[in-house]
Formats: sequence, C-alpha cells, structure tokens
Amino acid sequence: MPRIRKGIAALAVACLISWGAAPAQSDDPLGVGRKMLAEDNPGELWIGQGKTLFHQKRGPRNVSLEQCDFGLGPGKLDGATTQLPRYFPDTDKVQDLESRLLTCMVQLQGFDRDDIVKRAISPAGSNGSDVEALALYITSRSNGMKMNVSLGHQKEYDAFKVGEYLFFRRSGQTDFACVQCHGAADKRIRLQDLIHMTSKQGVQEVVSTWPAYRGAHFVVHTMQWRLYDCFWQMRLPELKYASETSIALTTYLHYQGNGAVVKVPGFKR
Repeated sequence: MPRIRKGIAALAVACLISWGAAPAQSDDPLGVGRKMLAEDNPGELWIGQGKTLFHQKRGPRNVSLEQCDFGLGPGKLDGATTQLPRYFPDTDKVQDLESRLLTCMVQLQGFDRDDIVKRAISPAGSNGSDVEALALYITSRSNGMKMNVSLGHQKEYDAFKVGEYLFFRRSGQTDFACVQCHGAADKRIRLQDLIHMTSKQGVQEVVSTWPAYRGAHFVVHTMQWRLYDCFWQMRLPELKYASETSIALTTYLHYQGNGAVVKVPGFKR
C-alpha cells in the first residue's frame, strides 16, 4: 500500500507540474491540473483506512469507536463535523474533531493519550497516522453538507473570541500574526499562493477542505497539522496538539466559514 500511494501521489504531482508548464489558457493556468487532482485525489485511499479503524475493535478494551459521540449522538457521523468545534458536556470543554477523537480513543478504547498524540501528526512520505485516517473518514461523512458552527454556549463564544484575538495578534521573535499572510488578496510566499482568510470565500475554502492530501508530503494531514506548521513557520512556541489554543483558532475559522460546503479530502501543494 505505501508504494501504491506514493506512486499515485508522484503521478498526481507530475501532472500538476506538467499542466503548470503548459501555456496559460486562462487566468488560472494550473486550474486544469487542480481539477484533475480533485477528481483523482490520492487522499481517497485514507478514507477506507479510516472507516476500517472506526469500526474495528481495538485498544486495551477491545472496542470500536461506534459509540463515540461527536455531538449528534453515539455513532452518528453524517453532518457531525459541520458543527465542530462545539461544547461537550461530558468533558465540559469545546472540542474540535481531533480532540474529540482523542477523548473517545482514551475513554472508550483505553488507549494512552500521550501515545496517540506522539503519532497523531505523521511525517512526510509515511503511511499516515490512525488519527489522520479517522479524521478524514469522519469528515467525509459530511461531504456535501454546509458548515454550521454555533456559538450558543458561553464556552463556544469564549473560544471564538480567543481564536479571533490570536488570528490578529502579532507575537513571537518575528512579530508576526496569521493575518499578515492571510489578510489580503493576491499574496504569495515563494511559489505558494496565500488564501485571503478575512474574506468569506477564502475562509470557506479553508474550512471545507481539511483534512487534505499534501502533495509535497505524500500524506493526508489535518487542521491540527496546518495550524502547527503555521506556528512553526512564524517561529512561535510549539503549538501543542489538541491544545486550547489550536481549538480556539479552529473555532474562529470554522465559525467564520459557516455556509461552506464540505468536500474532503482537499488537495494541497
């Protein structure tokens, strides 16, 4: 399976490069290549893996995740991720998809939380992690549905306001903020187009396409990885996996992206 995945991925990236080298036929010369990749996304291979993991009896307690409640009731996945992050009474916390997965894997299956976290973000060129495959499968069950994150609970609203503050706050040794890269249209760093995330269209493009297949890494990554990598690039202190900081930023972005139609896996360069 690893060789097949890497072979498909290499072919996909080669297609994108070859289309990019062709004479531009429109304002978006890579558009045809992106369309091809969206139709034959290597990330689809992770959905089946995630489905197997979700229904498989695993962990010290030898149970599946079919009783995990993502907000709509135990085992109910269709549309669940469109409402995440959200407040969960059993943990008394606002949780995103991945932090909720951690809760279920620990409480239902008996896995060690620190062990899961260590392997949650996979290295480039690997088979990916269980959490990444599970996150993609669960999110795929909301494909075609619209994001509908609520701030009805006080802790949801508080998380949103913290996320908003963090998005605009300049900090760290480079005095940098998320908004400096993502606060205006037509920005780019090196060869990478930067999404304008203070526009409705831009932020909707982001929240509707993660988890996504990263072509340069040959693996599926999640929103937790995306935020972690942004913090690293801004030279900020390491963003802890499933931390309140990451969940606050996700709450801010997902609420801003309400109305976006979920379509995963996305494909990212």
